[in-house]
Amino acid sequence: MTTRIFVNLLVKDLNKTIEFFAKLGFKFEPPFTDENATCMIVSEDIFFMLLVEEFFRTFIKKEICDASKNTEVIIALSVESRERVDRW
Repeated sequence: MTTRIFVNLLVKDLNKTIEFFAKLGFKFEPPFTDENATCMIVSEDIFFMLLVEEFFRTFIKKEICDASKNTEVIIALSVESRERVDRW
């Protein structure tokens, strides 16, 4: 059985977020996309679930971190070359 990783991230504006990542070449899973969330495909086994704040709150009991003042997570993606980074 393959382990799949789903990283859930809060976004303020889902449409702008989708537009931004689509311009970088990322694809999305239509069955998991609606006005509340989308599933961005990072690789065959890694996905970012991008959730609007109201929907994100349904999964947690604690307060949401103020990202302008605190760091909650660091995510790094590896690519094959510096040129790939520059293309993004």
